[in-house]
Amino acid sequence: MLVPILDMFQSGDATAQSHLCACVTMLSSSESNREAVTVDGIMPLLALAKSYDPQVQQNATWALLHLTQSDWSTRILCQAGAIPVLILLLQSSDSEVQFYSCTALCNIAAVQKHHPQLLSIGGHFLSKSLLTLMSSSVQKNSTQACRCLKTLSKNVLIQEQLMELDCVLPLKALLKTSSPVWTESAITLLSALSAHPPTNDVLVNEGLLDEIGLLLHHHTSSSVIITHSCKIITKLCSSNMGQQAVMENPPKSNMSLTITSEQVSRLVKLSGQIQNPRLSYNSAAIISKLEMTEEMVHLLRPHYTTIVEYLLVFLHDTDVKFQQLGIATIFNLKKDGDFSSLLANSEVEARLWKVHAQTEETRRLLQMIQPLSLSSVNPRLCQQKY
Repeated sequence: MLVPILDMFQSGDATAQSHLCACVTMLSSSESNREAVTVDGIMPLLALAKSYDPQVQQNATWALLHLTQSDWSTRILCQAGAIPVLILLLQSSDSEVQFYSCTALCNIAAVQKHHPQLLSIGGHFLSKSLLTLMSSSVQKNSTQACRCLKTLSKNVLIQEQLMELDCVLPLKALLKTSSPVWTESAITLLSALSAHPPTNDVLVNEGLLDEIGLLLHHHTSSSVIITHSCKIITKLCSSNMGQQAVMENPPKSNMSLTITSEQVSRLVKLSGQIQNPRLSYNSAAIISKLEMTEEMVHLLRPHYTTIVEYLLVFLHDTDVKFQQLGIATIFNLKKDGDFSSLLANSEVEARLWKVHAQTEETRRLLQMIQPLSLSSVNPRLCQQKY
C-alpha cells in the first residue's frame, strides 16, 4: 500500500494529504515497516511538513516524529535534511506541531553525533527556539522543551549558549508556578546545568539558591524536586562563591529558619535510602549543611538514631565521597551535646577511629614515596620533559 499512498501525496488535495500522512504514521509505528517508509517517504513528508495547511503540516510532523524512534531511521532522516525543518516547526502557531517537532528533536539529540547538525544553524537558533517554547502556556510543550534542552546540555556549546541567552530567568519563573510538572521539568534542567562547573557561579549570581530554599520549604511531596534541589546545592557548593552563598544566604539560612519537622523527617528518610545512592547522598548533603540553631537542634534530635545508622553505612562505603560526607555531617551535628553523647563508645566512633588510622597509614606511605625523583616514577614523562 505504501507506493500508491506516496504517489497520492502529489495530489494537491489537502484533505487527502492529511489522511495519507496519518496512514504513513500508523505504518511507521511498526518497526518492520519503518525501513520502507524511511527509504521512500522522508522527502515527501518533509515537503508536506512545510505545507500551509495546518492539518497536513500537523500529520506530516507526526509521521516524522515516528521516524525518530530508531537509530537507523533517525540517521537517514538527518541526512535528508530534516533537522532545519524540525527546528523551524518549533515556531509553528500550532501547539501540536510544536510538540511533535520538539519531541522529534529530543530523540535526535539523544545521539550525540547529531549535535553538530543541530547546532549548525547560526545565531543560536535552536537554543532560542527551545527557550521560547519553554515559556509556552501549553504545559506539555514547555516541559518537552526543558527535556530537549536537558538532553542537549551535555554539549559545552549549548551550555555556553544557554548562559549567554539568560536561561536562568525563565527557569526561575517555572520554579514559581503552581504546577509540579512545570517545576519538576525546570529543576531537572537546572540540575543538569549545575553539573558543569563553569555555569555554577552564574547560577549563584542569579539567586538560584534562594529559589531552591523556597522549593524545599514548599514542595515536600515531590521526590524529583527534593532530589534535584539537593543535587544543585551540592554542585554549587563545589565553587567558592557557592560555598559562601550557602553559608550566608538561603537555602541554608532560609531552611534553618523555616524548615518544618515534616521536611526534616523526609530528608532523613531519603538520606537512609542506601539503595538509591545519589538520592541518599544529595539528601544527606543538605543535613550536613543545616545551621545548628536551637530550633534546628530541636527538629533533628528525634532523628539522631536514624542519622547515626546511615552515617555508619557511609563510613563503611568504599566511595571516599560518602566517607567525607559522613565525617562532615558528624562535625556539624556534634555541635549539639546530645549527639556527641550518642556517639560516645558507639560503632560510629569506632569506625571513625578506623578511618582515621587508614588515612594516617595512607599518608605515611605517601611520605615514603615522596622523595622519589620524577624519572623513577615515570621515566617516559621525564624523557618528554627534557
